[in-house]
Amino acid sequence: MAWMRGLQHHDPVFVESGHGATFTDVDGHHYVDFNQADLSSTAGYATPAVVEAVSRQMRAGAQFLMPCEDAVAVAGDLANRFDLAYWQFTLSASSAMTEALRLARLATGRDGILMFDGSYHGHIDETLADYSHDEPSTGSLGLPHDHGRHTTIVPYNDLEAVRRELAGNKIAALVVEPALTNVGLVLPLDGFLESLRALAESQGTLLVVDETHTHMFAWGGLARHAKLNPHIVVIGKNFAGGVPIGAYGFESHLAELMDRHLFDPFSDAGGLAVGGTLYGNALSFAAARACLDHVMTREAYERTSELGAVLARGIQKIIDDANLGWKSQHLRSRAGWLYHSEEPRSGADAARLADIPLTDSRRIFMANRGIWEATATAGPTVSFAMTRADIDLYLDVARLWIDTLLAT
Repeated sequence: MAWMRGLQHHDPVFVESGHGATFTDVDGHHYVDFNQADLSSTAGYATPAVVEAVSRQMRAGAQFLMPCEDAVAVAGDLANRFDLAYWQFTLSASSAMTEALRLARLATGRDGILMFDGSYHGHIDETLADYSHDEPSTGSLGLPHDHGRHTTIVPYNDLEAVRRELAGNKIAALVVEPALTNVGLVLPLDGFLESLRALAESQGTLLVVDETHTHMFAWGGLARHAKLNPHIVVIGKNFAGGVPIGAYGFESHLAELMDRHLFDPFSDAGGLAVGGTLYGNALSFAAARACLDHVMTREAYERTSELGAVLARGIQKIIDDANLGWKSQHLRSRAGWLYHSEEPRSGADAARLADIPLTDSRRIFMANRGIWEATATAGPTVSFAMTRADIDLYLDVARLWIDTLLAT
């Protein structure tokens, strides 16, 4: 993909196969994967339960454009995890976000979207944002020049900016990630997330929580643990074990609204613009049911969080032993490297503090020694397939990188 060619400042690695936490390239080199295809393969590669379910479903038929038993099971599982009873399914989190925003606009009668600098909500016109400057702005090539006319961006962790923008009564959806994860790692300040639902409701706005990355860090997502009670939650990436899927869950009043505005090409009233021919296909549901039942369990989340803490502590020890004055970052199963003592509080902060050449040197050094981190903007994450030995290997190679860096 051109997208990945731009993010990776080196020739691509061609993959032959993967198993568990490791993949092998066409030259026979093995890599422990701490990126997991941008967290879409945190279940691991060739996960036995998912392989068996997908194989069985392919023999029975991959796609019918009608519901199946697995659809009921997956929707019920997600309802239990996220405490939202109603779900729709797509093929990616980007398409799920598109539909979630359309539902919010129908519910509120407004067009505006309020989001935060440093966030990423999919490659869709309304949410592509430039967070690399002190004043966030919308802008990407190939889009209409006015594609951001309904999108407002404020600094992450800035509640006063949220209050100011919501007061105009133009915002349909306040869209937030429980932590920024595409600019390194930016954590919410105390009280920031917890205040958003009340602020949104006071102005007739829907709170849309994008858990595409963060639902991999905690069972039921970080919104559940922070007691955010979103009106809508968007997920995707990993919960079908690498098979394409996305979903959004929502409250009952929004489900009733959707039911009242179903698409009917023969009606003058029109309908809500949601759906896709391959959305909710039997193959994706078979993979998702197997992944949720056998891989993404409460116990598995606890184990990855424990390993994530080991990883973060190990990185900090390497930093401290070298007297570098840097900091290790940590969010459950996610860790990271911060080349400063200052913690970023917004997307603009993260861009200012980033050192892409230094991060690339770490990534390439470690890749040549069997540790894979795909891009400079995403720190190492523990997958469900990893063991303590994988964490120890990462730390051994990371220490060697620091020693080599200081010796040159």
